Amino acid sequence: AVVSTQSTGVDGVMIGRGALIKPWIFQEIVEQRHIDISSAERLDMLRRFRDYGLEHWGTDTAGVEKTRHFLLEWLSFLYRYIPVGLLDRLPQRINERPPSFFGRDNLETLMCSPSATDWIKLTEMILCKVPEGFNFVPKHVANSYS
Repeated sequence: AVVSTQSTGVDGVMIGRGALIKPWIFQEIVEQRHIDISSAERLDMLRRFRDYGLEHWGTDTAGVEKTRHFLLEWLSFLYRYIPVGLLDRLPQRINERPPSFFGRDNLETLMCSPSATDWIKLTEMILCKVPEGFNFVPKHVANSYS
């Protein structure tokens, strides 16, 4: 972002969905480098999100499911992050999606899955099993990948 503003003379840049996909993007801008976040570090981010959700909505069934819903909506963006260590070239463009790939570990592969079923598995890892008959369809329709 810094290089873009200096080389083009623009007054600013928009981050938007980039921050939903890669919440550490502001740290990357400040440090002017690409940060390779491990799957364990990303799972810790999801746990913090869970903790904030349960603190806000409560730990009863309704609070857990509200937290799960918002966590799943966020995961519908987060899965698009491709770990820096797996990229052939930098930077990754927001609407580029590589062919299916395996992460450096099973958790990373699960986190990069485009399947809502896998996102639900991630929420079960940090919350609890979903209720019988649970279904999730993301609110937004991300058509940037065909």
